[in-house]
Amino acid sequence: PQSGQRGYECLLTIQGNEHRVPALRFNSSSVQCQNTSYFYDGMEMSSLPVELTVIWNGDFSIDNPAHNKVHLYKCDAQRGSCGLCLKADPLFGEGGTLVTIRGVNLGLDFREIQGNVKVAEVDCTPIRDGYIPAEQIVCEMGRAEMSQYTGNVQVCVGIGPCEKDFMAKSSKYYYFVIPRITSLKPSRGPVSGGTIVNITGSHLDSGSNVSVMFKDQPCTYLRRGGQWLTCRTHASLHGYGNVSVSVSIDKAQLQKDLQFEYVEDPTITKIEPEWSIYSGHTPVTVTGTNLDIIQTPLIRAKYNSHETLNLCNVLSSTSMQCQVPELPISLARQQEAPEKPDEFGFKLDDVQSLMALNTTNFIYYPNPEFELLSSSGVLELKPGSPIILKGRNFLPPTNSGNGKLNYTVLIGDKPCMLTVSETQLLCESPNLTGRHKVLARVGGIEFSPGVVHITSDSPLSSTAIIGIAAAGALLIFFIVVVLIAYKRKSRESDLTLKRLQMQMDNLESRVALECKEAFAELQTDIHELTSDLDGAGIPFLDYRTYTMRVLFPGIEEHPVLRDLEVPGYRQEQVEKGLKLFGQLINNKIFLLCFIRTLEAQRGFSMRDRGNVASLIMTVLQSKLEYATDVLKHLLSDLIDRNLESKNHPKLLLRRTESVAEKMLTNWFTFLLYKFLKECAGEPLFSLFCAIKQQMEKGPIDSITGEARYSLSEDKLIRQQIDYKTLVVNCIHPENEKSPEIQVKVLNCDTISQVKEKILDAIYKNVPYSHRLKASDMDLEWRQGRGQRMILQDEDITTKIEGDWKRLNMLAHYQAPDNAVMALVPKQVTAYNSVNNSTVSRTSASKYENMIKYTGSPDSLRSRTPMITPDLESGVKVWHLVKNHEHGDQKEGDRGSKMVSEIYLTRLLATKGTLQKFVDDLFETIFSTAHRGSALPLAIKYMFDFLDEQADKHNIHDPH
Repeated sequence: PQSGQRGYECLLTIQGNEHRVPALRFNSSSVQCQNTSYFYDGMEMSSLPVELTVIWNGDFSIDNPAHNKVHLYKCDAQRGSCGLCLKADPLFGEGGTLVTIRGVNLGLDFREIQGNVKVAEVDCTPIRDGYIPAEQIVCEMGRAEMSQYTGNVQVCVGIGPCEKDFMAKSSKYYYFVIPRITSLKPSRGPVSGGTIVNITGSHLDSGSNVSVMFKDQPCTYLRRGGQWLTCRTHASLHGYGNVSVSVSIDKAQLQKDLQFEYVEDPTITKIEPEWSIYSGHTPVTVTGTNLDIIQTPLIRAKYNSHETLNLCNVLSSTSMQCQVPELPISLARQQEAPEKPDEFGFKLDDVQSLMALNTTNFIYYPNPEFELLSSSGVLELKPGSPIILKGRNFLPPTNSGNGKLNYTVLIGDKPCMLTVSETQLLCESPNLTGRHKVLARVGGIEFSPGVVHITSDSPLSSTAIIGIAAAGALLIFFIVVVLIAYKRKSRESDLTLKRLQMQMDNLESRVALECKEAFAELQTDIHELTSDLDGAGIPFLDYRTYTMRVLFPGIEEHPVLRDLEVPGYRQEQVEKGLKLFGQLINNKIFLLCFIRTLEAQRGFSMRDRGNVASLIMTVLQSKLEYATDVLKHLLSDLIDRNLESKNHPKLLLRRTESVAEKMLTNWFTFLLYKFLKECAGEPLFSLFCAIKQQMEKGPIDSITGEARYSLSEDKLIRQQIDYKTLVVNCIHPENEKSPEIQVKVLNCDTISQVKEKILDAIYKNVPYSHRLKASDMDLEWRQGRGQRMILQDEDITTKIEGDWKRLNMLAHYQAPDNAVMALVPKQVTAYNSVNNSTVSRTSASKYENMIKYTGSPDSLRSRTPMITPDLESGVKVWHLVKNHEHGDQKEGDRGSKMVSEIYLTRLLATKGTLQKFVDDLFETIFSTAHRGSALPLAIKYMFDFLDEQADKHNIHDPH
């Protein structure tokens, strides 16, 4: 640059970004870039080559024909320090090992690392020829002491004392080992060499340089591993005999009295036969000496500078079998005349004397040639006809007569018997039919002359004949099997018919007996129903309890029955608020808006509607005229909404879904109490007692709830139950000195059913809530001589059959008629203490509650109990009939049942017996002649209101 122009600059392009650095010109041939720091992205690259351009005067660049680049180093990428050695090879060795150390920043001059390299705390002398500045150090290991076995590589860069900042240690360790040799194989070979010897030992892969010596001559090293190394022997310099074997690894000398024997080279004395064909691969037998010392024997032939080889198989020290190699002669030059190879011999390791034998007259004859079976390639034959393959040179004209070749002819995949002549191969075809490919093999030749199509003279092939015979035999066997099966089936059908006839006769007699019993039951009536029942004996609830159960069902102590419980400082405010709210309740407009607003809320549930209606009716109980007016307005609104939604008018008031409907229920509750107590209560209670007594005349299953005298077909016992009526004398549980009470029970009743009947008889006119509970009492059978027995539904005598357990009945204990029974407080027995926790909870709560359940037939069907096995024992419980939902009933059990229509007379008898009580109840409710002084005007008032609404909306339905 001239004066006034900008000087030199170094331009470095780092990852696409240009960085300019001022440069100083030293002389006419050198420029030095100013020292500065550089940055590049990525921690995966420890160095980055970047392009360098020298420019002057801002934009004039100097040519860089050598494309020199600058290497930027990032010290903390992939290593902890700049001086960290990346690799040392080998990782282990003995003294004298050349160790190659590769890394970065390994000095810029050989003097900086000379004498500063240690491997596993052993000095390693750097070699100048192997040193690459900053990248590689090659050093020779010194001898290690026996105590030094392992350590890392340590390099210190610098001239003079080593400083810690310029010292680097490798992450990989260098190991000192003691290599050993133990054996070699094979231990003998030809004196000409060429034997591959495998030496075994330990740590043979250590060190850098390996040499193997057989006495004073080397064995060419090939490769090695940790426990082996191989070498190839040279020709012996000392002739035959044993030589010692030693191995050197670097400066370590390994010796173990190993000997290798050089044996006289093998010789060949005879080859038989001394001929083959051009394609070779004919067998010859070779006779000689010391053939077993050769590791890889090969037979060779050379012609026109081309060599072919084949492997031989050593049979013994004097014999081996070989496949003659092909003669390397082109097809165009193959002639009819025989040909001798230029050289014929054997390649036996490094034995050169047998490469070309002068004592043999081995000769090659022309290859056999085959013609096609036919011009179309398909030969038609009859079964058994021979196949003739035509051609020439099938028998080579050897000196000892016609030589024989090993021919193989396959028809499909089956060989055939051959007769060979000069121009023909006669093949006796195997027993085949159909189309099959013909394939001929000889020596190294494989040729297919075509396909043979073997057709049968018979209209049916042998396969077809065999198939027909097998089908005929199978058909006969099938017919015999069918006849036997038919005979057995006929016999079984006869037995089944007889069994069904017997069952029909038995069923007919049982049906006749059932009809007679049903007819007799139709003629009877209940005469001993409620002879001592009078008005005082009916357990009416008082008005307060009656209304609370309707208004707030299931709540024993409702807050409306108690004084206001509010802390003293708030009581005055709460009472004032309640009084003001009471005044608003007495305002019809507010009350109607209040109810309508609540019903418009999405979260206003059915339970909330009922509670609001009951609370309003409780407040307005003393103002029924006002309550009736509000109720009429709400019902009128409800009817209007029902008609707007196009619902059928008959669906109105069927379910308590609004405040108005619940208020209507409570309104009737207040106004009909007197009517229920004075008129309707007595016939209703009489109907209940009549139904209970009629059902208890016959068996009742305590598990399923099915009964002999049922009003519902779904709960009718549909099979014959044999039972007997017994009279037991009961002692009053609260006064044992009082006269005994006679109670009618059935011998098929469970113990719990017997206890219920006894309590019904003792506490005939006592409200149920004032009676003793059957679950709190035990039934005690008092026998003669002071003997007593506690009877239970389940105890140690309970019968278990399979996975079914039957509840105990009176018949189980064989209790006689007029037995003396007593109810005593429940006792804890040894059985109860173990079983009560499971049996009581399952039997008492699960089974007894099902008997007391009442509802519509649909609800009864939905409440049919599921008999589940006990979790511990896996046993299901039953009483009179097993649950129909279990499919493990025997066929005989189902067969013993009669169709349900047979028992319809039982339903008719039950309904006929109860008809009088039903008529009395409805006569009392609906007849105006029997109402007396308690005329329910509320009913007439409400029906008049409904008639008004019907006229208002033009609803006239005579039905």
